Amino acid sequence: MNDDAVVRVTRRGLVLGAAATAALAATGTAATASPGGHDDDPLRVLVATNEPWGTYHVRPLLAEAARRGYRLTQLVPDYSQIAPGESVPVATPQTAPRADLLVVTGASDWPADMAARFPRLRLAASSLAYLNPVEAPRARELRHRLRAITSSSPAEARAFAGYLGLHRPIQVVGSPQTDVLPARHPQPDTVLVLTSVTYPDQTGGAAPGTQLLLDAAARLQAAGKRIIVGLHPRENPALWDRYEISDVPSVEAAARAEAAIGIPGTVFPLVVAVGTPVVGCLDPALRVPDYLLAVCSSTITSAEGAVPAVEQARLPDARTLADAVGPVGGSAARLLSAWRRAARP
Repeated sequence: MNDDAVVRVTRRGLVLGAAATAALAATGTAATASPGGHDDDPLRVLVATNEPWGTYHVRPLLAEAARRGYRLTQLVPDYSQIAPGESVPVATPQTAPRADLLVVTGASDWPADMAARFPRLRLAASSLAYLNPVEAPRARELRHRLRAITSSSPAEARAFAGYLGLHRPIQVVGSPQTDVLPARHPQPDTVLVLTSVTYPDQTGGAAPGTQLLLDAAARLQAAGKRIIVGLHPRENPALWDRYEISDVPSVEAAARAEAAIGIPGTVFPLVVAVGTPVVGCLDPALRVPDYLLAVCSSTITSAEGAVPAVEQARLPDARTLADAVGPVGGSAARLLSAWRRAARP
């Protein structure tokens, strides 16, 4: 796949903790404003994710949506996996409110089924979590309807294009989770462990490598490191109860760590955006996009390598950071503006 066919690259400013560099950001052709409304007009959006009950991908958008008066509703199969007090509004397909736009975050069965169920809704696709650059079996059902496609970074845009089987520009908006980056104050010998999901369930899949990460954490603790665990929202916390579980999101917890180690995932570029280097734990069965590996200081395949890898961890170069992280600040606003344009007649 020719990357130039999918992403147009321009220079943007990027703040990465203490490192401020020129960044690469991809932008698609801007939609022209129609008489149908202005950017701050009320907008009603239904969201269908690859993880049907995974509301944590929508949550970072709520504050900006509320500021604009937009209503976001995540479509879920039922309410069985929704925790009491969930801040993200949810609805089943049967109870879904009227909407101007349907946003899918991928092309697995649930979002593809929702696109088929609501054939008259305008459709957009936004990558809110990493996806491998291999065309999804149901991507062809969505491509002809897509009025907007967004990703957080140029690298993620290339992967998303491959996943959707696209050869058209993708707008890079940044990650809403980096809109407010914490100031980094690393504490001596403190390591953040970034988990994935050990067992797949109805909510979503799992990434192999947990045993390696558990063994690596034990080695690090034995070497005198303080271990703070940043749990994936769907990980079983009982596996990690011998350690200190972070009570704040992993991006915020990264500000206290000298380095992080974990199973490569969506959070890796966000952690390096804070200024904290990461070490990847690789299982032979694990498949992740190259850009997630590129932000790693190093990778290990056995626990014996954990201590030296963490002690020698360094951030990647500025170009790699910019490519993987995308623009920092104002990302939720850019994403919602892209959705607003997609919803216009």
